[in-house]
Amino acid sequence: MSDEELPDTFLDHETYGYPRTFDPNFKGPVAKSKVSSQVHSCSSRGIEIRITNRSCTDVLCCIIFILFIIAYILLGLVAWVHGDPRRVAYPTDSKGHFCGQKGTPNENKTILFYFNLFSCTSPSVVVNLQCPTTQICVSKCPEKFLTYMEIQFMYRTNKHYWMYYSQFCKSPFVKPAKTVTQVLLDDDCPIAIFPSKPFLQRCFPDFTTKNGTLTVGNKTIFEDGSGKKRNAIELRRAANRVNKILDARAIGMKVFEDYATTWYWILIGLTIAMLLSWLFVILLRFTAGFLFWVFMVGVIGIIGYGIWHCYQEHSNLQGRPNSHLTIYDIGFQTDISMYFQLKQTWFAFMIILCLLEVFIILMLIFLRERIRISIALLKEGSKAIGYLPTTLIYPVLTFIFLSICIAYWAVTAIYLATSGVPIYKVISPERTCKHENTTCNPEIFNTTEIARVCPGAQCNFAFYGGKSLYHQYVPTFQMFNLFVFLWLINFIIALGQCALAGAFASYYWALKKPDDIPQYPVFTAFGRAIRYHTGSLAFGSLILALIQMFKLVLEYLDHRLKEAQNNISKFLQCCLKCCFWCLEKMVKFFNRNAYVMIAIYGKNFCRSARDAFNLLMRNVLKVAVMDKVTDFVLILGKILVAGCIGVLAFLLFTHRLPVMIEGPTSLNYYWVPLLTVIIGSYLVAHGFFSVYAMCIDTIFICFCEDLERNDGSREKPYFIAPTLHGTLNKMQLVPLKQKE
Repeated sequence: MSDEELPDTFLDHETYGYPRTFDPNFKGPVAKSKVSSQVHSCSSRGIEIRITNRSCTDVLCCIIFILFIIAYILLGLVAWVHGDPRRVAYPTDSKGHFCGQKGTPNENKTILFYFNLFSCTSPSVVVNLQCPTTQICVSKCPEKFLTYMEIQFMYRTNKHYWMYYSQFCKSPFVKPAKTVTQVLLDDDCPIAIFPSKPFLQRCFPDFTTKNGTLTVGNKTIFEDGSGKKRNAIELRRAANRVNKILDARAIGMKVFEDYATTWYWILIGLTIAMLLSWLFVILLRFTAGFLFWVFMVGVIGIIGYGIWHCYQEHSNLQGRPNSHLTIYDIGFQTDISMYFQLKQTWFAFMIILCLLEVFIILMLIFLRERIRISIALLKEGSKAIGYLPTTLIYPVLTFIFLSICIAYWAVTAIYLATSGVPIYKVISPERTCKHENTTCNPEIFNTTEIARVCPGAQCNFAFYGGKSLYHQYVPTFQMFNLFVFLWLINFIIALGQCALAGAFASYYWALKKPDDIPQYPVFTAFGRAIRYHTGSLAFGSLILALIQMFKLVLEYLDHRLKEAQNNISKFLQCCLKCCFWCLEKMVKFFNRNAYVMIAIYGKNFCRSARDAFNLLMRNVLKVAVMDKVTDFVLILGKILVAGCIGVLAFLLFTHRLPVMIEGPTSLNYYWVPLLTVIIGSYLVAHGFFSVYAMCIDTIFICFCEDLERNDGSREKPYFIAPTLHGTLNKMQLVPLKQKE
């Protein structure tokens, strides 16, 4: 290819003083000028990684990014001043007092109790996010069915019943002298209590399911204290209005118990996954071909074991009662283990695994020739990582940065949510008061006109807020908090990709490896990215953050308007989600390659993205043949690591390794720690193999540039490794031999 045919970005060898003729002993830039000493050059045709003569790119975006970070820090400080996380840690009663706060009368009363949970079906629950009934702090939840009328009769024979019942009243009474009507008007005591258990420091009915029937305290029908018969379903509906996650109460507690029992086994599994990933990365350098087939056989074997296990479970359920039921028949259940008692569940798992097995086998058959190229790329990537071992440590740095961002976002969100002073609203049980939902003062409420006009109305705590300018913009601040969080997360990922790309590019363009590789390439590339290209990385991450923000807004609107949507709006919503998903994937792909070009040439984001796009389009066949097939191989490696650890964890948690080691006993759901180990192992493997993937992507970009810049002659030799060059010859992806 002549110089006239090359893009401008390739024609800068004269500018930076690089020799046009090839010198066999050439180890760096010829000192023709002062500029040449400022550039790390590895080629006779101007292949260089510009170092000290770089200039800052996308300065405007860098300034905006810094201003956003400063505003983000200031927002955190303001939220810290106005917020009070105790409002999240402690539930609040109707008077705005915290339950369980030390140094207060409620210190030993850590649980919130609702007088009349049936009133929580009121539409005002949605408006105020508070149940229109009196709420007090108690030391424990009720354990039995009792009504106020029953207590009046029992008090005559045994005063102990009243002592038990009175602890759920606003203030202690000597005896239950008031009538039910008077109790309702004065709102001194609940007219009925039900067996309850604390969940999220609130008393909720103790629901159980017996033979498919919902019960409360072994009862399905009971009195509500006002003479009406109620059933457990009505009480469940009322409780769900208070807390939509009530359905997860039982499973949540059991999951917590399982984690408390198996946490050290989970850590051991993740440690083994880290060591296994590290071992695979090391072995790939020496036995890439053999290890690839280990990946293949291992993944196929693990999936095959899963198919066999699903078949065994399906066969064992033959003839068992209710095993023929479908998931649709039993509906949503909080006890996940009920689904594993259905034949349909295991049959569905078996079909999914069979399809996955067939897909992998077909991919191996049709891509068998291209896989040879992938193995060669893996060997080259392993060699690069072997020369740059510090790249394997970089994911730890990324993890630390991401953890700091997530923690700061979460703390800021909590402080913003708890900013303000207690706001009290008028709540009427009958919803007939014209003053309902108006602001009130609980200290003087009984002396106001509202109390006289609306008998039975209450001035209850509603939420935390205020009328100041800050409090009016708290929702906007939450949106800003979320947006900057997404921007920072994408920036940290972009910074890691650019730093690794710079390190691996210095390896590829080194004429004599490893002598020409600069010292501390990872830290040098990281410093260059921070010093010169913060604006470009912020630009790319900003585009991605905007797309993700739009996706979250769509999800929020879909959640809020789900009941009001028709089929057409649901279809449009689905199309928008699909479009934004595809757009996000496409932008991530182009950003990744743009960061490689930024790391090599130090140009701004738009020009780097354009050059990367044009380069890939000119080599689209190589992209399909080499790069994407290698990604498939790496994904199989991640699956293998997660699968191996998952099989060991399954055998351990289900007590199928009693001879070798004794696992944890009395687990409620063995799948909870099992899924945690599998997902955690996959993420650990992803951290290691992501370095590998970035290495392959960088080498691939450099390889495409190498082919366009050089022709294999003595004056313009290829920088591609001879072994990789020989493999590519067979696929006719490069010239068959170098020119003399």
